[in-house]
Amino acid sequence: MTSGILAGKIAFVTGAGSGIGRATCRLLARDGAKIIAADRNLQAAEETAKELTSAVALQVDVSSDESVKGAVAQAVAQWQQAPHIVVNSAGITRDNYLLKMPTADFDDVFNVNLRGTFLVTQHFARAMIAEDQQRGGSIVNLSSIVARMNNVGQANYAATKAGVISFTEVASKEFGKFRIRVNCVLPGYIDTPMVAVVPDKIKAQVVQRCPLGRMGKPDEIAEVIAFLASEKASYVNGAAIEVTGGLK
Repeated sequence: MTSGILAGKIAFVTGAGSGIGRATCRLLARDGAKIIAADRNLQAAEETAKELTSAVALQVDVSSDESVKGAVAQAVAQWQQAPHIVVNSAGITRDNYLLKMPTADFDDVFNVNLRGTFLVTQHFARAMIAEDQQRGGSIVNLSSIVARMNNVGQANYAATKAGVISFTEVASKEFGKFRIRVNCVLPGYIDTPMVAVVPDKIKAQVVQRCPLGRMGKPDEIAEVIAFLASEKASYVNGAAIEVTGGLK
């Protein structure tokens, strides 16, 4: 029988095909949860699921209402109950100076980072509540320290990640009566495929400004997510937790 602080729990993780999402799947599984690894790239999600003892992969486009509804139905069918834990880790960047940014690039980032967080939160919370209004659960959203640093060239990304913070605070107030906690994590610069495309010169500047003198690792973000998903964080609700090595 699986043991751990999340034993008996089911976790739905978006962006599970790489980076923080994949690391989160590993750590939640380590703590005993059954995992639904969701990603737009099904092959990547399957690679994540193969690493784990009790996991399935789903192809999900978080920006699509129908795709997210389908994911809820598949998740419930797989485990005969709604997930207890939802992690909104899916995210993209389309960086450019504001005057040069195509409207499509703004829309794409908005649709995944903010609309996607909304759709997944709404549909999975409905499933949790419909099953048992007092069962409870934990939703963890991924924002970014960029929401507070507001980097040049990231008007779209910064705006969506700031929106995730406010969205999280509202959801935490609305869902508290159902014992569903909603929190968000603000990673700094983490060694993921998303950050890999940042020019080396910029990454070197970030490392120099970071008090710990290095970029973070996906597991270091996933550990905080795992804490928020567990009953160890039973009185943490509506929080925005920076995990940045001290970078401001």
